[in-house]
This record gives sequence, structure tokens and C-alpha cells, in this order.
Amino acid sequence: MTQTELPSSLIPTLPGSTYTDPAIFALEQENIFERMWFCAVRSADLPDAGNFRTVQIGRESVLVTRSRDGSLRAFLNICRHRGAKLCVEETGTVKRNFQCPYHAWTYGLDGKLVAAPNLTSMPDVDRVEYGLRPVHLREWLGYAWLSLADEPASFEETVQQDVRERLGNLDAIGNYQVSELDLGRRITYDVKANWKLIIENFMECYHCATIHPELTEVLPEFADGYAAQYYVGHGAVFGEEIKGFTIDGGEGFENLSGVDAEQDRRYYAITVRPQVFINLVPDHVIIHRMFPMAADRTIVECDWLYAKDVVATGKDVSRSVELFHRVNEQDFEACERCQPAMSSRAYRNGGVLVPSEHHIGEFHSWVQEKLAVRSTP
Repeated sequence: MTQTELPSSLIPTLPGSTYTDPAIFALEQENIFERMWFCAVRSADLPDAGNFRTVQIGRESVLVTRSRDGSLRAFLNICRHRGAKLCVEETGTVKRNFQCPYHAWTYGLDGKLVAAPNLTSMPDVDRVEYGLRPVHLREWLGYAWLSLADEPASFEETVQQDVRERLGNLDAIGNYQVSELDLGRRITYDVKANWKLIIENFMECYHCATIHPELTEVLPEFADGYAAQYYVGHGAVFGEEIKGFTIDGGEGFENLSGVDAEQDRRYYAITVRPQVFINLVPDHVIIHRMFPMAADRTIVECDWLYAKDVVATGKDVSRSVELFHRVNEQDFEACERCQPAMSSRAYRNGGVLVPSEHHIGEFHSWVQEKLAVRSTP
């Protein structure tokens, strides 16, 4: 039976090569990660002037820093002289300027070229024009979202639209006041799987009864195989005996102040393309940021965010962290189990999606549209 002769209850997936082919991954880097808004850095991670972080977006290394006027700025992490990488450290702080270690071209926190050997003898060199190449930056939900595109897509019609389509409106996420929360825990995962496998896994719950016993104990409806993302505006309801979104179902913390009655005792999952997962529960928020590094490798940074007083007073967040940390480990192990099989002849034409996974087909169509390619049976 070919993929075109499937029963009506099944629809085909992408072919296996789209998860393994370096050429396809290069197209994704160019046409998706380097063109769309990419959630790169938590704003609060760079509190002071001179703080910086370097992140990989597609094929580009990007430098994000706090400037002296208090704003966040982003630049390509490349010296304009001979192309040396300006900062090789992932994080750090400079006192006043960034200096290239190769020929000492020096740039201010605003990206302007401020000094270079013999620069005074080159009065025709425009210090702004030969400054660092800026990258578009937008802050939302307490994170810096970057776009490498010359003319970025509308933030409202892409990033915020994904949230709007999932929750029904932006006010629903506004109730959680995400930008006002503090970081309680961050865990970084090095996942040996393609980024699309991770997204597909997050979007469906057909697997939940099989590999997530702790999660289905807290959210019993997930055992039926329908993920919260399958329905617009739906939040999965806590079990009757469950008191909080914790590993043992025990008490969590007080609800975030803006959470309304309809959002109480519910979990909402949101996929923001191309690389962010947002998880909303009454007393905290969990945000995943994916950094696709290769066709078969993805770094995932997961942040657990809590009300300021929870973090400031040192309250124990381990029981709520452990629940989704365990879910992450279970999910990523499943993705790593699938990755080697993507190159199998059995998956040459892809697999199938059951009805509760059909919304993943929309994600596949979106990927194909971005790459301007169509898979063939």
C-alpha cells in the first residue's frame, strides 16, 4: 500500500529524509530560522550594561547585549574587518566595548566602530557603516525575539498569531504576566533528534498514556490521546484529587495574580513556530526554546518561571520542576528513539498520523510551504 492509498482515518507524514538530510536542514536554516522571529535570550539574563550572550540562529552566531541606555541590542557576532568571530564565549560581560581578538577592531555596546589600529589615518571610514551588523530585536513575554531577515515578518501576524490561534486571544496569555515572572530553574537538554520530531511530539498526546504516567495522573484527559493543542482555547483539566501541577499532585504555590477562574486548575500548551513551547499552569509558566544545531541534534533550554516572591524567598520549586523535567526526559528519549529510524527504508516515504494527530499535518504543510518543496510518495 502506498501513502496515496491510506485509509481515510490516516494521513501521511513527511518522508524520512526531511529529518536526516543535511541539505534539507540547510534549507530550513535559511528559509525558517534565519527569516522568522526566533526566541533567543531571556531579557533578565542580561540585567546590566555590557552583559552579553551569543546564540546560534540558523547558520549565524548572534551577539545579544545590554547597552548603556538600558535597551537590548543584537548584532551578527562577526568583526567587520576580516570576519573573525568577535565573542567566542557563550556568556560574559565587557566593561565598555567589544574588541576583536584578531586585529583589535573595537565596537561600542551600540555596535559603532570606536577604535582600530591606525583608524585616525583612515578618515573616510564611516564608524557607523563599519560598525557591527544589527539584528532586529523585539521583547515579548520577558524574552528577546530576533529576526535575521532584512525586512522581518510582522511579529503580530506570526509569533502572536500562533498564541492567538491556540488560546483564542492574547488576553488569555496576558493574564499570566509572563514578563513579570522570575526564573526559578533552567535545564538545558542536548537532544539527539531533529527539531521537527520534537515539535511533533509536543503537539500530540497519543503517546501520553504510554510514556507519561506522572503527567496523565495530573491531567487524566491526556490518557485518552487528545492533546490540549488539538482544540482552540482548551486547557486540560487537573484530576479531581490533584491539588497542584507537581510531581506528586500535591499543593503548588498561590495562583499567579492575573489568572482567572476559567484558567484555574488547567494546563495550556502552545507551539510558537518555529522553536518555542509555552506551558501555562495557574502558579507558574514553563517555556522551551529550541536551538536546532544539526539535522540530528537540537539544544533545548527549558525555563520554569514563578511569581517574584516565590523566587525571592527561596521557596522549594523542585516538585513542580520535577514533573515537567520528567516529561521532557521521556519525550526526548522518544524522539531519540525515532531519529535513527528516519533513515530506514521502512520510513523512506514517511509514516502515518492517526486522527488525534491530524493537526500535525498542518505543521508538515507549513514546513513544506516554507521550504517551497513538496514531498513525493
